Amino acid sequence: MSEDYYQILGVSKDASSEEIKKAYRRLSRKLHPDIAGPEHEEEFKNVTVAYETLSNPEKRRAYDLGDSGAGFGAFSDIFETFFSAAGAGAGPVPRGRRGQDSLTVLEVELNTIVFGSEEEIPFDTAITCPTCEGSCCKPGTAPRTCDACQGAGSVRRVQRTLLGNVMTSAPCTSCGGYGSTIPDPCEECNGEGRVHSRRTLNITVPAGIESGTRIRLAGQGEAGPGGGPNGDLYVEIRQRRHPVFTRRGDDLLATVNIPMTAAVLGTEIPFETLDGEKTLEVPAGTQPFDEITLSGLGVGRLRRLGRGDLRVQLNVQIPTRISGDQRELVQQLAKLRGEEEVTAQTVEDHQGFFASLKEKLSGL
Repeated sequence: MSEDYYQILGVSKDASSEEIKKAYRRLSRKLHPDIAGPEHEEEFKNVTVAYETLSNPEKRRAYDLGDSGAGFGAFSDIFETFFSAAGAGAGPVPRGRRGQDSLTVLEVELNTIVFGSEEEIPFDTAITCPTCEGSCCKPGTAPRTCDACQGAGSVRRVQRTLLGNVMTSAPCTSCGGYGSTIPDPCEECNGEGRVHSRRTLNITVPAGIESGTRIRLAGQGEAGPGGGPNGDLYVEIRQRRHPVFTRRGDDLLATVNIPMTAAVLGTEIPFETLDGEKTLEVPAGTQPFDEITLSGLGVGRLRRLGRGDLRVQLNVQIPTRISGDQRELVQQLAKLRGEEEVTAQTVEDHQGFFASLKEKLSGL
């Protein structure tokens, strides 16, 4: 047992509860930091721990049996009684406080995501009052030192307790802890130091940014009350849906319908991309879901050089209705190809076939 609580209080081990209480009263008055000075704070703490332990029958019994930690369970409760308000006397509270962070949403076209751009953002926020410039005071006036606390921001009171007179400190109710009052508040901001207004900012949207990403603009959020610093502004980027192209990573996907004859014979198709008109070269014998890749026409890579690809899937359209002449021509083609009678031809790697088909369909 590192501490002898009986010795600390100056009582015998068979001392009564009343004797322990009297010893504690005498020592606490003598050693209290407000009376004896801060250099006796540790002694006062030890006396309080000893009293808290020995004044409680259960804790005293545990202590006598050798549990040296029995007295620390509730020590903080008693100690805070004397020092919980110590921070209140540290000085007046600053009137200026940091403004809140703000969030705004910027909807952009796919072109902005692909190439990057400068965008203008209008948003509503709080700005420093232009009339009082954040001072909260009517022009030509200034804050006045609080008469109640004399600028300290807190008031001290003597409170009578079981242990005698205890000095406590609490925020001044007259000035709210600021240490000063504003007898003539600014009429434009009602003494808050800021007003609500609409601002416009230019923001750089980098190529390749993901929809839903938030860009942080430090110090561009709400102005703080009382001339406090601004918070931050977060801009969430959201991409509008494009009627033709879909983004997948750094690539762009599109689907083009071609007639069956074009798939059989092959052809060239003019196709409008985000980079202007390009030519899709469809090879003869193109199958449904075949893909043509236009390299470097996809999305700009974020914080990297180059761009992804533009992948165009070909949807071969099989006619559902044909005229008599068309039917005759198709029948002639079937005869020339020996396909008048069709028999089932099994696919050896049918699992690979469906996996390939699934992969192609997933890109639609």
